[in-house]
Amino acid sequence: MMQKIKQSLLVLLTVLVSACSLDLLDNPNAVTTSNTDINYLLNRIELDYAGHFNQMSDPGMRLTRMLNQGAAIYDNAVSPAGFDGAWTNAYANIMTDVKTLIPLAETGKLFVHAGIARTIRASVLLNLVDAFGDVPYTEAIDAANFNPKTDAGAAVYTAALAELDQAIQNFAAVSSSIPAGDLYYAGNADSWTRYANTLKLKALLNRRLVDKAGSTTAINALIAGGKLISTAAQSFQFKYGSNLTNPDTRHPRYAGQYAPTGGGDYQSNSYMGALYSSKGFPDPRVRYYFYRPVVVNPTDVNALRCITNQKPNHYSANDVYCLPTSVGYWGRDHLSNEGIPPDGLLRTAWGIYPAGGLFDNDAGRPVSLGAGAGGAGIHPIMMNSFVDFMLAEAALTLGTTGDPKALLKSGIEKSMAAVRSLALGTTESGKIAAFEADKGIVWATEVNKYVTKVLADYDAAANDDARLNIVGTEYWLALYGNGIESYNLYRRTGKPANQQPGLDPNPGNFARSYYYPTSFVTRNTNAKQKANVTQPVFWDNNPATLLK
Repeated sequence: MMQKIKQSLLVLLTVLVSACSLDLLDNPNAVTTSNTDINYLLNRIELDYAGHFNQMSDPGMRLTRMLNQGAAIYDNAVSPAGFDGAWTNAYANIMTDVKTLIPLAETGKLFVHAGIARTIRASVLLNLVDAFGDVPYTEAIDAANFNPKTDAGAAVYTAALAELDQAIQNFAAVSSSIPAGDLYYAGNADSWTRYANTLKLKALLNRRLVDKAGSTTAINALIAGGKLISTAAQSFQFKYGSNLTNPDTRHPRYAGQYAPTGGGDYQSNSYMGALYSSKGFPDPRVRYYFYRPVVVNPTDVNALRCITNQKPNHYSANDVYCLPTSVGYWGRDHLSNEGIPPDGLLRTAWGIYPAGGLFDNDAGRPVSLGAGAGGAGIHPIMMNSFVDFMLAEAALTLGTTGDPKALLKSGIEKSMAAVRSLALGTTESGKIAAFEADKGIVWATEVNKYVTKVLADYDAAANDDARLNIVGTEYWLALYGNGIESYNLYRRTGKPANQQPGLDPNPGNFARSYYYPTSFVTRNTNAKQKANVTQPVFWDNNPATLLK
């Protein structure tokens, strides 16, 4: 779907431009108020937003041990060259197109269109600040200024929150029509309002470290308003298809791994280990998150060199090393930058959730083109479970309305339900049913067992910091596929605590923000690169020793 809409948009814009009488100074490739269709322009913004999520999510997943970080030191993990595409997409694509769309929408009383565009722009601004710190805003997207200065991150946050308030006003207004082909909520203004409010919640939760009183009051107001994402239908996600070519509509993680030669991402040993054994029994989601092409641990050192090595001295007794389980989960340790052995069809792959891959039924077969759900997965941008975890954190740290234990329970149950629902809606549903019947597995029983264990641990926790660690850990485990929020969570709380250290005993200090992109620094005379990546963003006032 995504590529098909992109192609349709390009065809439409080509036709529109070629039909116009252009001045020689006009750029025939630029989208302007005189040469575009507002519905196609909104589709383009929404598609680019899905790309923005994927670009900004990847480094966060790796830094928070959700995926392997393939650099030996933190300074290389977030190198400037790695963010050129994300920066261009944010400014040249999304925010430029939003600037074009809003006046068109408001002139035509297409207020839902305007609200969607404002919500997306606000989200992009929040993500940019969370990633880089101070970023261009007031001087950005100005054709007469090729050297925009950066604005303070706190000021950009304030502007983004104001933008979300404007978006909510747009959604409340009477529109002349709803967007045709809205890729997220099919033009449902109430759902978009809930997403806008939930973005405010996430921003206020980040800001609680520097404005406790203000965040407490504002979060309580959001809770009282009753317009946060709550149900599964209100979860904000981008859905992919299973078409292979012309166009390729598959989830990008699936496309990168389910190839004839395999390959793709290395999963994180510590994340897989936490899911498989941290409760004393496997997490019910583990077979949905990961697919094992082999179900026994390797013995060939040429395929997995670390099996003959001793656990590094700087690892604790509880840190997994090399192999997180005894049953074939094959990933890499944090900050492992080893070469690539012949393991493309052996390493653990993305599963049915969220990438639309294979359900793990112990088959022990390699991944292959078109296997599983064929890539019909999702980007879990803001799931309903995430809201409960954020509210539980707020209740524990700010004393906001709500019972943190009840919210913890609800968040886990909603996460389990989302994983199960996606899987059963794919071609893998028959395989899941057959496996459960053969093994005598009852999903509801497995979920209840897991929830009971977590709540018992919560009741036994000695203090609020220990309770926050349980909430943060469960949020982290529910966030699979979303590195934006896992990176925010880790810097905001330091949870989960006691993460696996880097494979090298001296990887440098944890990256508290990303380097500015090379393209921004080299082409903008007002841009100045950071001295290092230990510089925190404005809301992160935690001690330097909190993260590793």
